[in-house]
Amino acid sequence: MRTGLRIAAGLAWLLAGVHAAGAQAVAVQPSAVAAARAARLGHGVNLTDWLRLLPNGRSFTKEQFDTAVTADDLALIRAMGFDHVRLCVNPQPLFRPLQADRIPSEPLAYVDAAVRMILDAGLAVDLDIQADDAFKRRLADDAFVEQFVDFWRALASHYAALDPNRVFFEVLNEPELRDPYRWYGIEAKVVSAIRASAPQHTIIVTGAHFSDEDDLIFLDPLRDANVIYAFHFYQPFLFTHQGATWSENFWHFLKGVPYPSNAEGAQQAAALVPDPVHRLAVVRYGVSHWDAARVDLEIGQVAAWGARWGVPVLCNEFGVYRPDASARDRLAWLTDVRTALEAHGIGWTTWEYSGGFGIVTKEAGQIVPDEPSLRALGLTRP
Repeated sequence: MRTGLRIAAGLAWLLAGVHAAGAQAVAVQPSAVAAARAARLGHGVNLTDWLRLLPNGRSFTKEQFDTAVTADDLALIRAMGFDHVRLCVNPQPLFRPLQADRIPSEPLAYVDAAVRMILDAGLAVDLDIQADDAFKRRLADDAFVEQFVDFWRALASHYAALDPNRVFFEVLNEPELRDPYRWYGIEAKVVSAIRASAPQHTIIVTGAHFSDEDDLIFLDPLRDANVIYAFHFYQPFLFTHQGATWSENFWHFLKGVPYPSNAEGAQQAAALVPDPVHRLAVVRYGVSHWDAARVDLEIGQVAAWGARWGVPVLCNEFGVYRPDASARDRLAWLTDVRTALEAHGIGWTTWEYSGGFGIVTKEAGQIVPDEPSLRALGLTRP
């Protein structure tokens, strides 16, 4: 009987080993695929005013679609040295409550046309769902999560025939959920639904809250190995978002916040802030040693997290709001962030093509690339 038990135990051990080896083989191959595809996302730019903004408050419009981004824009993006774009899509026109898997054909046709134009321009595309705050708050409701999963299952099925080496699915931009454990569970369900519809495509996921680097390194990797892990880098916000009129109220008082940080420049900027608590935050920024070494240290922690788990990492947002930042300091920050990302082998997607953080301006129908910004990104004007 003991011999029989030993044989049975040995057989169980052998079968477990075979199963584990098989599971490992299944896991390793998709990881290699994800890593190879992440390498294709080396230098990208966000398209933020094409399908993210709703001019009439309800849906996409032909006028907005035809003018916000054109074939000339995409050709320029390619000529400047970018290899991909992040197509920011507002889900509201596509989302039917309680019928989320039945995506309306008319607004979907705009997304189809945008994806086709991007691919025709020789660029890869990250199809990114950029929902507004109200939409994301509804993810606190389990019933709405079920609908969001249905939506992604249908959307992934619609694009499943496109080249998986050039088309990527990003679950949700900046989830804003306070509970990172809840977001982890939601993201896992969505990834499972996408995988059922598009077995070959690589999925881009992120941490909770605002997708900052600490939100990402909180995560343990998902069970699906054909995944790229994305984060956003805007640190320090007092510099990158000075003058901004969203999020923190006191940011709109800020002007001339220096980078690299220094005490004298920070005190001058702090003098513009009426609230003493926020004024103190600006003063503290001045002695917080934000410079190239600090940026490299922060990004290096994300790279170390990716190396620990053997997963590819992407920074798909970084930039400086232009109106109230020193041009010299803004270019220094862009150079330091881009250099650190590349030194750690992390692909990037800058925020954004045009707009407050943009790398081009549009004047009288002319597209004018910002040559200093391109140089900071290691690119050149064609």
